[in-house]
Amino acid sequence: MPRSEASLDDLSSNASYDSDEDSRLAQQEWEDSLQQLQLLVSVVIMPFFGKWLGRRWSQWAYARYLRVGLGKSFFLG
Repeated sequence: MPRSEASLDDLSSNASYDSDEDSRLAQQEWEDSLQQLQLLVSVVIMPFFGKWLGRRWSQWAYARYLRVGLGKSFFLG
């Protein structure tokens, strides 16, 4: 009988080790997922948003440029 009690103790210590290992692996996967999300934002979303914002800004700036009176007639006479 004492042998079975010892094996139960071994199982409980292994279970806590597995729990610690599982939490460490879960934390590692979470950090990897965050890194992939940061890469997605920096490589795909930010350049797309910057391109869109730049085009919107240039249209607004050109319309304001013409509204002030700096069109072709100003420069060409």
